[in-house]
Amino acid sequence: MTGRPSWCGLAAVCLLVATAGLPRPVHAARVLAVETVAAKSHWNVMKGVLHALVGRGHAVKVYTPFPDHGTPPTDNYTEVETSAHYHISDTDETATAAVNMNASVVVPLFARTSFMVPFIANSSRLVCDIMDRFLSRDVGAYDLFITEPLGSDCVSHAARRLGVPLVYVVPAPLLPWIETAAFGHYSNPAVVPHLFAAYAVSDTFYRRLHSVAMHLYTVVANYWYTATAAAVERRPYDLAPPVIPALVFVNTHHVTEPPRPVPANRVDVGGIHLTAPRPLPADILKFIEESPNGVIYFTFGTVVALSTMPDHIQNAFKDALAELPQRVLLKYEGEMKDKPKNVMTSKWLPQRDILKHPNVKLFIGHGGISGVYEAVDAGVPILGFPLFYDQPRNMANLVDAGMALSLDLFSVTKNTLLSAINEIINNETYSKNAKIVSDRFKDRPMSPADSVVYWTEYIIRHKGAPHLRSHALNLTWYQYFLLDVIAVVLLIILSVFYTALKTLQLINKIIFKPSSKSKSKPD
Repeated sequence: MTGRPSWCGLAAVCLLVATAGLPRPVHAARVLAVETVAAKSHWNVMKGVLHALVGRGHAVKVYTPFPDHGTPPTDNYTEVETSAHYHISDTDETATAAVNMNASVVVPLFARTSFMVPFIANSSRLVCDIMDRFLSRDVGAYDLFITEPLGSDCVSHAARRLGVPLVYVVPAPLLPWIETAAFGHYSNPAVVPHLFAAYAVSDTFYRRLHSVAMHLYTVVANYWYTATAAAVERRPYDLAPPVIPALVFVNTHHVTEPPRPVPANRVDVGGIHLTAPRPLPADILKFIEESPNGVIYFTFGTVVALSTMPDHIQNAFKDALAELPQRVLLKYEGEMKDKPKNVMTSKWLPQRDILKHPNVKLFIGHGGISGVYEAVDAGVPILGFPLFYDQPRNMANLVDAGMALSLDLFSVTKNTLLSAINEIINNETYSKNAKIVSDRFKDRPMSPADSVVYWTEYIIRHKGAPHLRSHALNLTWYQYFLLDVIAVVLLIILSVFYTALKTLQLINKIIFKPSSKSKSKPD
């Protein structure tokens, strides 16, 4: 034998060295998921998370209001439709999902914080009631439970029933009370503006004051409505403390959110719903490429129907678009009267694929987080008409990034719209900033899908990974804010001052002891 190692031995050593730092593989996990919100933008985020796990070989069963009827179930992916369970209201506007709702009815309500807080609280309990019903009939055995908390941690009750770790998927920045319930931390209003705020950072005294007031009002109001509902009729999820999630995936990224401290078990996966662009339909591709001055893409998403806007708003849009040299692709429900010649309408448009085309110069939308990331990824500037929920803050962040302008929908006129469109298209600063933001968005150590797979498998490998949870979860509110420590310190300081005062008084009596009464003089 020679003194040289064999090639096989050398290859084995190299393989061991190369794989020493890699995580241990996880056998295919059985995942149960429930999409609790009947809105397509929410489902797209959840679907992105689940498809990442399916692509890794894990078996997923999901209850969703938006099943893909054209795709049959496979060995490791099954969808169960739940749309019949979801209703927006008991009025004439009842719908099975939050899709193409009447803007004149929905926007004025949803834009009011005083409406949104009880609406979210009541809707969350309704969702948990529905979840209890259909999960009680699910007899499968699972390794993990994934859901969206909406506005309440009552959904976590299902993880206790299943006896498995819990994962939250949140399609927008977190509501403050959900953040506290999941991580034990209270967001600082001076650093983290409220989800319903119309500004990106609390950079003035008024904004800090407003942010504090918004945090206090919404947290107290949510607690009040939730506690009142639970007192009226106790549900199974009211009888035990909520399950703390092992992991929270949040559809956000620092290019559209100011930097902030986050706990170890929160993972930002902004853009998880983005898929590889596909070829455009022939008619849309021809419309785009035959436009010498570029194309504007215009949509208000899936929640609100543009066709239900008041006539004066629709007329302002049509009059302004008709004067533009660009062509306009417009998502519009039904037939548009007096449609401008440069406008092409459709009930559905492949948004992701359109925005990736280099001839698209501007995206006009409502500032929903899904559309925001599609525009950011494509490097397209935005003109926003934020309606409610996180949309005003989303747009404020993009305005601060220099890639967007934001207008009020109900006060828009032909002239204000034309001015904003021309400003963005003719001022190269917006498109340059959009490209800069896009580069930052794409510059990350791993893709959102890879992050989902790694961290999901991490908590499976480590039995729920309780070591990732913050110690804040073990503290009461007064301990968290150090009120007990402050009280003790103040007591010590007062004791020291009191002791010093008494000591000085004693010293004063000893040193400056008054002389005995002088004897009276003789007559």
